[in-house]
Amino acid sequence: MSATWISLHCPYCGETFEAPIEAEADESQVIDCAVCCRPIHLRARGHDDHQPQREDD
Repeated sequence: MSATWISLHCPYCGETFEAPIEAEADESQVIDCAVCCRPIHLRARGHDDHQPQREDD
């Protein structure tokens, strides 16, 4: 499986950055912000557009 690059908006520092995701449907992944290094929790869901959704703690 190849990574898909997405644009993320960090809920902590407010910066936007590009990040690769590899989560499949119903899997979670943690990506550290490229600016402030805080963890962002993502969950891939089986939506028609196959876009990951951020899980805010």
